[in-house]
Amino acid sequence: MVNVRPFQLSDYAQVTDVMRNALSELCFTETLDAFGRQLSWDSSLVLVAEVEENSPVMDRSTYSYDGRIIGLAIGTIDHDVGYHYRIAVDPQHRRRGVARKLIHSMQQRFEQRKVKRILIPLDQHNALALPVFESLGFGAQQFTKAWKKLSIVAKR
Repeated sequence: MVNVRPFQLSDYAQVTDVMRNALSELCFTETLDAFGRQLSWDSSLVLVAEVEENSPVMDRSTYSYDGRIIGLAIGTIDHDVGYHYRIAVDPQHRRRGVARKLIHSMQQRFEQRKVKRILIPLDQHNALALPVFESLGFGAQQFTKAWKKLSIVAKR
C-alpha cells in the first residue's frame, strides 16, 4: 500500500535518489534547485509517496520495507495560484497509481490554502505526466507555458 505524507528532512537521500532515477539529468538539476527553494519557503507543499511494510512492489512475491520512498510531488503557490511543479515516481513503481495519489494529495493542500486556480507548468520535463493529469480531469486551460515566471524556478 502507498502512503502519501509531507516531506521530512530524513527523507532527503531517498528523495534525491528517486529524482535521480525518475528524471533526466537536466530535469534532475533544475528540479533539485526548485526543490530546495520550495523547502525553504513552504515544505508542506513537498509530498512523498512511500511503500508501507509488506506491500507488493513488483509482483506478489516481492515486498518492500516500511517507509521506502517511491515518489515525490513538488507544489508551489505563486500569486494565489497553485502549481503542480513536478511529479517524480521511481520507474519500477509507475503505472500503479502513485502519481495519482500524489496529485490528489497536492490538490487537497491547494484547496486548504484556498488558491484561486490550480495549474500545471508545461515545461519540457512535464510532458510524460500530462496523461496522468488529463485522466484526473485537468483540461487544456489548466496547462500553462508561463512556468519560467514562477518564483520557484526564477534565477536569482
